[in-house]
Amino acid sequence: MELAEEEKDAETLSSIEADIKTVSAKCDKIEVAGMLSGEDDMRGCFLSIHAGAGGTESCDWASMLLRMYTRYFERNKYKYEELDITPGEEAGIRSITMRVSGDFAFGKLSCESGVHRLVRISPFDSQKRRHTSFAAVDVVPEYEDDVETEINDDDLRFDFYRASGAGGQHVNKTSSAVRITHLPTNIVVQCQNDRSQHKNKAQAMKMLKGRLRMLEQQKRDAETAKLYGNKGEIAWGNQIRSYVLQPYQMIKDHRTDFQKGNVDNVLDGDIEGFIESYLRFRSSAKSK
Repeated sequence: MELAEEEKDAETLSSIEADIKTVSAKCDKIEVAGMLSGEDDMRGCFLSIHAGAGGTESCDWASMLLRMYTRYFERNKYKYEELDITPGEEAGIRSITMRVSGDFAFGKLSCESGVHRLVRISPFDSQKRRHTSFAAVDVVPEYEDDVETEINDDDLRFDFYRASGAGGQHVNKTSSAVRITHLPTNIVVQCQNDRSQHKNKAQAMKMLKGRLRMLEQQKRDAETAKLYGNKGEIAWGNQIRSYVLQPYQMIKDHRTDFQKGNVDNVLDGDIEGFIESYLRFRSSAKSK
């Protein structure tokens, strides 16, 4: 560029100006990839959404989040499948668990773990009052046979039942759905998407393995935070993001202060900015 300026080479300067945007975008991708260096970041994952208190409002909010994430998966060419779903009584969903696979699926989606808050004029309120709804997102890595996790069979309780919801004549006829309870931790996982009880049990065990390893990691992170006073990590149960549709429109991440005013785009799956800002925040917090 300096040489082109000296030579007053307008054509080269114009070319460089066009290339800078492409190079800058590539550099951003490389920077983000460098932040996805955790032991499990490259793995697939299980993503769960749970409606909070509030009945139909929260169930509808959970279904809005489900749509947002499935659109994000499609944008990133992630494969996903529904493993377990509990519909809401009147609308939306009470909970859902999906298996997501693709490059750095866990590394990116782990940034979404936490409580998501929605503020809007309720479509279910005849008086058109403003309501606040909550839903929780939980993400755990998927471990294959390449990772050993010791689980004592005596610590497990298996329940088999008929799947609910969609599935028609095949899924609902037999007790193919599986629920596993890990008694020492009271962790419960379940899967009902397949006709085969054996396949559902295998998927549920993968989820359990992921949750137990995440639990151990959280314990280690808590000990590290005590030693170094690191306040950067956000624990499960804390509100991480607010989606305000009324009286103004703004979506803000409370961990990083990153925000966007185009709520429609975000709810249509454009969440990469929130993920990248949290990856930078997390990387900075760890380096400190």
